[in-house]
Formats: sequence, C-alpha cells, structure tokens
Amino acid sequence: MLVRLLYASRAVDVSPGALDSILSTGRAHNMASGITGILCYGGGVFLQALEGGRTAVNALYAHILRDPRHKDVVLLHYEEIQERRFGGWTMGQVNLNKLNASTVLKYSERPELDPYAVSGKVSLALLEELMATAAIVGRP
Repeated sequence: MLVRLLYASRAVDVSPGALDSILSTGRAHNMASGITGILCYGGGVFLQALEGGRTAVNALYAHILRDPRHKDVVLLHYEEIQERRFGGWTMGQVNLNKLNASTVLKYSERPELDPYAVSGKVSLALLEELMATAAIVGRP
C-alpha cells in the first residue's frame, strides 16, 4: 500500500548546514525504507512530500513531529496512491529563493512560500510544477 504525505514545518535553524543535515539524513535513511520525496524550502519554511509504504511513511512523519530541527509541523495532505509522482528522488530539493517569484505566486496570494495559508492540494500542485519544470535539484 503506497501513500503520499505532505507536510509543512518551520526550521528551528535556518543555516545552510542545518538544511544540509536534514537532506543528508533523509537521503541516507529514506532509501532503505523505500521512501522517496521532495523538499522545498524558503524563508525558513519547509514543504515536503513523502511517498512510500504506509507504515514507513507514517513512522517517518512521527519521527519528524519529534525532530528538534522542525517546529510548527502541520499535516497538509495524505492519500493512498497507485503510483509515485516523486519516485525518481530519494530526496530532491527545491530552494524557492532561487525560483522566479511568479511560479510561487501562481499558487498563493504572495510570491513567498506559505503552505500554512493554502490547501494541501495547492501545495502539491506547486511541487508537481516544480518537478515538471526541472526546478528540483539534488541527487535522485
């Protein structure tokens, strides 16, 4: 049973080293658990989609809720899926500070990432556009 989970959180530490730590931890552990996904960050806000087996994804989300590197963790969207949309990535990343503001503005009231102010489906649509326009970087 595959699921997709989308959540938002705020970074406790917004330094580049802290972000690198989150990404490297995800890349190291997620592959072994069969989890793929994408992480967007900008303005101290994370938007992350996780895909994989129901048990593994839920266990990872429970860990994220307790992770001291995240605060204000909010579940935005959760669904059973037939196939992965982000299957090519162990943890792809998007730095929204380097994107054209019009891409983010297409999905929100202002040209800054605020997944707390839009629906989970809107946030998922933004991630899909970023993937389609090759805005995702990092190691597949």
